[in-house]
Amino acid sequence: MTTATPTYHHGDLPTALRRATVELVTEKGVAGFSLREVARRAGVSHAAPAHHFGDTEGLLTSVAAEGFRTLADEMAKAAEIADGARDRLYRTGIAYVRVNTDNPAHMAIMTRKDLVCNDDPQLLAESVRSYDLLLDTVRAIRDELNPDLDVDAAATFCWASIQGLVQLSPKLEEVAEDTGTRTAPIEVLVDQFTDFLLTGMTGD
Repeated sequence: MTTATPTYHHGDLPTALRRATVELVTEKGVAGFSLREVARRAGVSHAAPAHHFGDTEGLLTSVAAEGFRTLADEMAKAAEIADGARDRLYRTGIAYVRVNTDNPAHMAIMTRKDLVCNDDPQLLAESVRSYDLLLDTVRAIRDELNPDLDVDAAATFCWASIQGLVQLSPKLEEVAEDTGTRTAPIEVLVDQFTDFLLTGMTGD
């Protein structure tokens, strides 16, 4: 008895194609992406991705929008349970780090503006929503801790800083292994980072 290769028959094909894209990028990186391979993994004809998304840019744009939606949702959940401005900054920072860690393929595509349509309405809406949540967090810091805080400048600094921490974390672990030392868990690093950010924003 032979076992047939699973193929796509019914349901949400765009979602299946995005899932196949994520699997492929996770395994081979963005450089290893191709519409034909995505179609093969989803069990559909090689023309199916183009039918739904137009081209490579269209499919990757949809995956990036999906990633930003996840990021915004997790940041919103973190903000809802926060106790004060400082805790909100910490929790949204943790949410950002975890989304990056749990969704490396999405993040790899989200940070490559050369691969996506930056004017796509859905992508713009989800990316703006996540940034607006950061702005709301910084406004809470202003209202609670420093009425003179430049919200836009502080938000830009926070976003760049937490992304830098995300990118550096694997390197910190490598250095720790090479030197026989131990690096702090990411939650501890974000907690320390939060204090450093607040020092700059409040002048304390």
